[in-house]
Amino acid sequence: MSQNETVEVLNDLIKINNDRVAGYQNAIDNTPGIDVDLKAIFRNMANESLKYSNQLKDEVVKLGGEPATGTTLSGKIYRAWDDVKASFSGNDRQSVLNACEFGEDAAQKAYKSALSSDAELPAALRQTIVDQQTALKKSHDLIKSYRDANKAVSA
Repeated sequence: MSQNETVEVLNDLIKINNDRVAGYQNAIDNTPGIDVDLKAIFRNMANESLKYSNQLKDEVVKLGGEPATGTTLSGKIYRAWDDVKASFSGNDRQSVLNACEFGEDAAQKAYKSALSSDAELPAALRQTIVDQQTALKKSHDLIKSYRDANKAVSA
């Protein structure tokens, strides 16, 4: 497989991280002021993806490619974070958490797809992707636990 395929895989991950940043910014903007705990978590998650996107951009440059700058809105499969924008029905805590958990599922799917692709990923780069996926899984699980706890309290 070619370096172009590796760059394409990395650019897909850059885009999903850019989606995640935009999705969490949207979540911050649509979360009521009283939910300061969620706003702080969302800010941390947006910063996490900004960091990962920058790491991946550096790798694309090292491979001689042009790093993606946009989101998946113009890309292939992962439009989940765009769906987050449309999912804020009433802007209540449960809706925001449901939408974010859906977006986190899409991020996990993107990383799984990248790791199972035919692209040649040098060992160090593969490890970077695995490390990012592991950290994003923890974020996913945190969002899911907040969503489930809120659902239990609201029931």
